Amino acid sequence: MRHSQFRTDIDFALPLYAQTHMTTMDAMNPGTKASESSQSTRTTGKQVLLGLASFLLSFALVIGLAFALHGRASFVTQEALSAVVITAAYFLSSHWIENRRPPELNLRGAALEFITGLALGLGLFSSTMGILWCMGIYHPLSWGTFTGLGTGAVFAASAAIVEEILFRAFLFRVLSMAIGTWAAVLITAAFFGAMHAANPGATLSSSAAIALEAGVLLAAAYAITGRLWMPIALHFGWNFAEGSLFGMSVSGGPPLPTFSHGSLNGSALFTGGPFGPEASIVAVLLCLAAGILLLWQTARSQRTQPPMWKHGSRRFFKSPKY
Repeated sequence: MRHSQFRTDIDFALPLYAQTHMTTMDAMNPGTKASESSQSTRTTGKQVLLGLASFLLSFALVIGLAFALHGRASFVTQEALSAVVITAAYFLSSHWIENRRPPELNLRGAALEFITGLALGLGLFSSTMGILWCMGIYHPLSWGTFTGLGTGAVFAASAAIVEEILFRAFLFRVLSMAIGTWAAVLITAAFFGAMHAANPGATLSSSAAIALEAGVLLAAAYAITGRLWMPIALHFGWNFAEGSLFGMSVSGGPPLPTFSHGSLNGSALFTGGPFGPEASIVAVLLCLAAGILLLWQTARSQRTQPPMWKHGSRRFFKSPKY
């Protein structure tokens, strides 16, 4: 046998021996794995409690700010200030309460994720309106103006930042650690829909629509990347297209300066009623299908998290590579 071949055999045999040796040691010490699993569960449990504390504190700050500014500032100003407050609260609570550096806003690969989310948000809402137009439900009426589109963009971006930090960076992240990705998707989607029940024109069906389309889709956008860039951009793109490009009501909200004017005529099942086309069955089916596709890709890429009592049995969340 040549010397190089001998070295190759050694290089191959050493990790195999180490694996066999570790397996033998685990068999001789069955309590080792159980102890490691228990320690991992306790550590994760502590992280979950600290994360929930951060969420509740930040949520209270946003609600308090909303009450303080009610009637004293425009809804766009309120939303913009809320975005500033929640972003600051997110960084400070991550550092002081959770004792971690939040990777959810890491700039590496952010541009690609943002562009992907923006294209998806704009494309999904435009497709919804295109289908409603083909069905004779959406009727374009006239062109609007470029004036005020900046205001619409600020409002859409601010709303996206506030809701994605609260519901995805805080709540979904913490619940994923505690009960796993799949349960976290269901719970945060339901909670997201319920939080929109107080909006003007909201009904039980509109809240269910928000849960199924936005709650699932945005959770999936966060789960597949583990970061905020894609869900924030997706949320922004959808809201901006809805309110500022097509002139529709955004979740029952007041009208915004718009690039075009149009009307919806037909059954509330398709128009969404006073709440707007977000409650349309067309939007629900399109966005739910996109959300399921993203969740399938998340599972296929092994980026899901198990419940915390299983954290010691497998590694979880495979970070994206750029």
